[in-house]
Amino acid sequence: MALSLAPAAVQDIEEIGDYIQAENPAAARRLIAALRVRCDTILDAPRGGAPRSGLWPGLRSVAFQRYVIFYTVDGDDVRVERILHGSRDIQGIFDEGKMPKDG
Repeated sequence: MALSLAPAAVQDIEEIGDYIQAENPAAARRLIAALRVRCDTILDAPRGGAPRSGLWPGLRSVAFQRYVIFYTVDGDDVRVERILHGSRDIQGIFDEGKMPKDG
């Protein structure tokens, strides 16, 4: 199995890091490192995440601290699509088309 990050997920990670770094650079580094490890663990049970097809066909999610990692599975490939804070209007983000289908 292979893990990849969609451009939107990369941007999400950068924004999370920037936001936390403003207050605590060390905490930002620790969180981003732990977030990347959590993404890697999706490969252990890729179909174990909660189905979120109501947001996007084939979409699944797992929780990580206060964040939700959204991903898709295609054969042996797992692609992290978005990483969003759980307090955000997730339905609204998907409704607004902020979920790129390629890139």
